[in-house]
Amino acid sequence: MIDSRKPGPTSYEIAAWIVTGSALLLTLTLHLLPALLAGLLVYELVHVLAAQLRIGRLVGNRAKVVAVALLAGLIIMFLTLFIWGLIVFLRSDSGSVPVLLKKMAEIIEKSRVIVPDWLGGYMPDDMDGFAAWSVKMLREHAGELQMAGKEAGRTAAHIVVGMVIGALISLREATPLHESRPLATALLERAARFGQAFRAVVFAQVRIAALNTFFAGLYLGILLPVSGVHLPLVKTMLAITFITGLVPVIGNLISNAIVVVVSLSYSPFVAAASLVFLVVIHKLEYFLNARIVGGHIHARAWELLLAMLVMEAAFGIAGVIAAPIYYAYIKNELVDQGLL
Repeated sequence: MIDSRKPGPTSYEIAAWIVTGSALLLTLTLHLLPALLAGLLVYELVHVLAAQLRIGRLVGNRAKVVAVALLAGLIIMFLTLFIWGLIVFLRSDSGSVPVLLKKMAEIIEKSRVIVPDWLGGYMPDDMDGFAAWSVKMLREHAGELQMAGKEAGRTAAHIVVGMVIGALISLREATPLHESRPLATALLERAARFGQAFRAVVFAQVRIAALNTFFAGLYLGILLPVSGVHLPLVKTMLAITFITGLVPVIGNLISNAIVVVVSLSYSPFVAAASLVFLVVIHKLEYFLNARIVGGHIHARAWELLLAMLVMEAAFGIAGVIAAPIYYAYIKNELVDQGLL
């Protein structure tokens, strides 16, 4: 029931909603989501760490600005080194994604004898057939691959610019605030709420991805070797588990499929055991998700899945990534208005 005592939204709040909604839609349509997320990540990290280090208690505005600037620079340097190190690892012999894909192709080829006939008809007859199919696909999509390479460079530039913008905005926290006009105040409130939604979803999802990777590491790196099972490319699978785990629900499905296929190289029983283990971890993640994320945005798994489905249909992969954050922000606004 709507609280009749709560005053209705002002014209400034309505205008702020329109501006914010338009900005969020333009972020997706103009492919600026990486810049937005990078900027928010730097800003929120600076905000959290500054509070932990009690930078706000420093005497003098200049001292606060210098401290926040140094902290922002260190965060950008750490994030850059982390991304660079991850790229180097995934390109190395021990973490090569192409090696993993080649290994999976070999496993699928060998597994033709144990899969049903109707499924085997969709699989290449041998490695030569798989290679011919791959070459054909590369030729047919050469233009798209070239465009993807250009987009990757553009995305990297957007991420760097977004991190710099986030660092510059964080400096505002160290300067005295001037009295804002009504529309500016309403816009700042929308920005603060979107930042809260980002922090609730992304930081919680990082914890969940880390826990999921930890459990996968226990299984792949300890439990299976103790049982005499040594799977190849364990480090690569753990890296992919963490990266894909940053995308709710769908990311785990991708990493789980990879682990099950690689487990099939040892035996169907190990693949079945891996599937059972991952399903159990998957169920555990739902409880963790409800505890970590749900407590902040009050959203169930089916709500996030529905939001991701709609956003994927409208904006593709970017929509899947943005859906939990956008949904958390919209729901926060509706709850604040007494509509939910």
